[in-house]
Amino acid sequence: MILARVLGNIVATQKNRRYDETRILLVQPVEPDGETPRGTSLLALDSVDAGEGDIVLMIQDGWSASTAATGTPGAAIDSAIIGVVDTIEWEKAK
Repeated sequence: MILARVLGNIVATQKNRRYDETRILLVQPVEPDGETPRGTSLLALDSVDAGEGDIVLMIQDGWSASTAATGTPGAAIDSAIIGVVDTIEWEKAK
């Protein structure tokens, strides 16, 4: 799983019918502090009604992402948002 912040929505006027009922979001992976960016931003299908600014849990596995985002396995999806994070309790190692 990847911790990420939702940066915004992606609007696609044409997309595969399997994705008609899903939203595509732009997300930025973050460190466990929830603030520090990590790596490059990604596109992910939203399966939990996440919004801009939310910290989310994301998966990057085709089978799991496809099933979570569309309800059926086999769609060509790499990333899906599977949870919205309420709080992060994290203590940096000393």
